[in-house]
Amino acid sequence: MFKEAVSIVDQKIKVIESDNGTIYLVGPIQLPVKLDEGEAIFQWYCWLLCKEQLDDAEQIIKKLSSINLAEMQQSSVLVYGDFEQADEAWIRMHSICHTGDIFGSKRCDCGYQLHESMHMIVEKGTGALFYLANHEGRGIGLFSKAMAYLLQEKGYDTVEANEELGFVDDARSYSDAILVLKALREKPVSLITNNPKKLDALQAAGLDVKNRIPLWGDRSEHNERYLATKVNRSGHFAASGCPNE
Repeated sequence: MFKEAVSIVDQKIKVIESDNGTIYLVGPIQLPVKLDEGEAIFQWYCWLLCKEQLDDAEQIIKKLSSINLAEMQQSSVLVYGDFEQADEAWIRMHSICHTGDIFGSKRCDCGYQLHESMHMIVEKGTGALFYLANHEGRGIGLFSKAMAYLLQEKGYDTVEANEELGFVDDARSYSDAILVLKALREKPVSLITNNPKKLDALQAAGLDVKNRIPLWGDRSEHNERYLATKVNRSGHFAASGCPNE
């Protein structure tokens, strides 16, 4: 049975060289996703960055089964439509937000942005949602984000809380996601974002970004200051209806 598993997995693994090691991209895997009352069929990929290079699927399976991957976060990408060949494709680089994406927290707009961008990609007909697992709290991690939330409850804004704890405002890197994107598509993309840093990262890597599609919404009394801080402190593109401090 092990040989059969190796044979199946070996056909679905792509190796991508990175400055930080080797990226193993597994997929595509058909993933039906519930969207409101309907559903859409995405193609799911997951990637793992390893410091050492493994030669084949057998070595990968043996190596990974000997370590506790459940304690390590891995990133994903949901691909919709003919992503490789379509002339137009919309993409979203979405940073994981444990509280917003999973629990539906109203302290931010992350959960809304996750699901709305999936809707937008399906309506467009072609695109990909990159779900970046090491981006929690703009790159400071879930535990540090929880501490930052305590400071925010005492009046600090998002940027002030991160900096008071000794972090920078935004520690996220998009380098691995960009390598995966390049492995999946060579044609131009349009980026769903309000964040100029994401746009700059893709363009600096030589990607042809045709358009930027804004993604504002889900404003409430709980996240007004958070949304304003994005614009006034973190430099996000503003939108009509976005509050200012």
